[in-house]
Amino acid sequence: MFTESLESLPDSILIIIGFTFLIAGGEGVVQGAVTFAKRLNVPPLLIGFTIVAIGTSLPELAVALQAVSSGQQELVDLAVGGILGSNVANIMLVLGTAALLGACKDPGVGIRKDAIAVIVATIILLLTVFIGEIYQIVGIGMVIGLVGYYTFSYKKSMAAGTDVELEDTWIPDNLFFSLAVLIMAGATIFLGSDLLISGATGMATSMGIQQSIIGLSVIALGTSLPELTVTIIAAVRGQEGVAIGNVLGSNVINILGVLGIASTYAGGIIVAPEFFVRDIWVVVLTSGFVAAMLLDERHIGRRVGASMITGYLVYMWYLFA
Repeated sequence: MFTESLESLPDSILIIIGFTFLIAGGEGVVQGAVTFAKRLNVPPLLIGFTIVAIGTSLPELAVALQAVSSGQQELVDLAVGGILGSNVANIMLVLGTAALLGACKDPGVGIRKDAIAVIVATIILLLTVFIGEIYQIVGIGMVIGLVGYYTFSYKKSMAAGTDVELEDTWIPDNLFFSLAVLIMAGATIFLGSDLLISGATGMATSMGIQQSIIGLSVIALGTSLPELTVTIIAAVRGQEGVAIGNVLGSNVINILGVLGIASTYAGGIIVAPEFFVRDIWVVVLTSGFVAAMLLDERHIGRRVGASMITGYLVYMWYLFA
């Protein structure tokens, strides 16, 4: 009843409300999960590697699951476009902003490993787009690969003696209260994804725009807001490794986690041919460019950051033009 009353609103309002619910729900999941994990004496490093990273990617996952559950190829195109566009936004806009703030001069220990992971995940994405389908067995393999990557990263970080400093949360230090926040935040995320898809679909129909273009632009930008927020905060606080690692980790999760889980759940995902013609190459070029710089241990300065943001704006203009 509540959802139906909201869906009677204009498409632009639905999109704004959907984004708001996604961001609020993602924040609630992260904060509630951190409090919940602390009460269970889970190591801070494990919380940072899993809960915080996955929490910022929940909006993409919620949108993808809502889309594949509908059984409509147009909405699947919207979700896949959202993942491709989100990865471009993470690199060009989010990381570009961090570089503009001077937070990419010293990437820190472990970034080379994350850069390699981005390259491998992007190659897998390129192959699936070339084939035209993410088969269910491939999706299962992607999820297993992501779990293996996180396990390896956690063990290596523990062996190196590195740790993650977690901020105090606004959630009271109570096990049951944090669990209630988790449940409410999860429901908020999926409600937000439903409203966002409804608004984006209505906008695309009324303006005569392809669903994939809306996914690459509006959906991608909206679902990248949590990463942008975390990265800016880390940059301002001088946590350069966190700023870069958040972007790289999110891109790996988007490909191996979000697309892997969605294709496993749906029994496979058909990828529209138009993504192979244009957008996958933008993902490959942007991800490859940044990964190559990090592997070569070059810092990403303010000029490069400004160029990345400009490039993203040009890409958005090209999509709609």
